[in-house]
Amino acid sequence: MSTDSQGGALNKGLQKRQMKSAARLYAVQALFQMEHSDQTFDAVIVEFLDHRFGASYDGAEMAEGNAKLFRKLVEDAVNHQAVIDQMTDRALVAKWPIARIDPTLRGLFRAAGAELTQADTPPKVVINEYVDVARAFFPDGKETKFVNAVLDHMAHEAKPETF
Repeated sequence: MSTDSQGGALNKGLQKRQMKSAARLYAVQALFQMEHSDQTFDAVIVEFLDHRFGASYDGAEMAEGNAKLFRKLVEDAVNHQAVIDQMTDRALVAKWPIARIDPTLRGLFRAAGAELTQADTPPKVVINEYVDVARAFFPDGKETKFVNAVLDHMAHEAKPETF
């Protein structure tokens, strides 16, 4: 394999990972939006796929996301919300049930919970990816450590055999 084709393969792999990361971020945004509107998940999915993936706003271009992963995360988070919320509640301090936490974090835990319980993604990858999502929403806050701790607890419950 020549250097150029190796570089192309590396770039393609990086691009695929970036698209998955963008899909996770968009899923959190979509779940937040659904909670604050009367939109169904079908309507939110169509809006994101048609108007957000790769769109430009004030000269800034939005990332292109992995549409299949985005759709699966949103649908699984909605369809399995009760189970995911119960798992999240067990990971949270008793005085802070999921209903009391920041709605962005609620969307994040639901998307991550969907991926932990409904996908084959390794739990450590899920944790790292959603800690990065938390960092995108809360760049100066302590939320990233909180997200890491809650997701670690959820991952141990969802897939104990991987630890």
